[in-house]
Amino acid sequence: MPERSLKVLQLTDSHLYADPSRCLLGINTLETFDQVLAQALHEQGVPDLMLATGDLVHDASEKGYKRLLGRLKLTGIPTYCLPGNHDLPHKMKQLLNQDNVHTQPSVQEDGWSLIFLDSTIPGNESGNLDKTQMELLQLLLEAHTDKHTLICMHHHPLPVGSRWMDTMALRNPDQLFSLIDQHPQVKAILCGHIHQEFEGDYNGVKLLGTPSTCVQFIAGQDDFGIDACPPGYRWMELLPDGEIKTGLGLLPEVPSGLDLASMGY
Repeated sequence: MPERSLKVLQLTDSHLYADPSRCLLGINTLETFDQVLAQALHEQGVPDLMLATGDLVHDASEKGYKRLLGRLKLTGIPTYCLPGNHDLPHKMKQLLNQDNVHTQPSVQEDGWSLIFLDSTIPGNESGNLDKTQMELLQLLLEAHTDKHTLICMHHHPLPVGSRWMDTMALRNPDQLFSLIDQHPQVKAILCGHIHQEFEGDYNGVKLLGTPSTCVQFIAGQDDFGIDACPPGYRWMELLPDGEIKTGLGLLPEVPSGLDLASMGY
């Protein structure tokens, strides 16, 4: 039987709240999450798995995580959640490990190994892969040398060209890339956090960043700025030969009420 491609949908930076009516920078994050998810499934069909790559619940509330869980469970799609700087990893593990929704560190499927790292620092917006996470990454890379590998984390490991955002990047990228250099099966690193499209390269390894399901940040600007760009998602097709096909899907228009004049959040 011929090998098949693995279809993946990434949703990131949903910033949900305990209160379903609450807005971030003028827009209701629950409404835009629902709209993005529905459009993604309509446009791309049902993926083999979904990735939720951090800043899932802005206030890290139990109600927010349970509301997210309910929506993810309804899809029936295996979904892997990892934390961002607005999340509480221990609370995610307590609440999001049910049925088709998981917070486990990796999954292997159809010739691919997907690794999910916790790059959060308690009480800090920037990222770090601590000793435990680096040891976990090394263990998983050595255990699956025969599988093409996608590494997923919330924080971006290389600058994206926005000074304020790059102050909140991964603090120890050299350790990460040193390990990756020893494992040629790594094909890409997928992140959230930056609320914008990004495609880069490190020695042939793709670096991919994705728009948020709510608000977007202006790319290439030194200071904080809100972009008049719609919420979106990333689709990926992981091919048997290690190639990755990928693209974005965006809502047809910017949500009404978006506060473009905001100087921060």
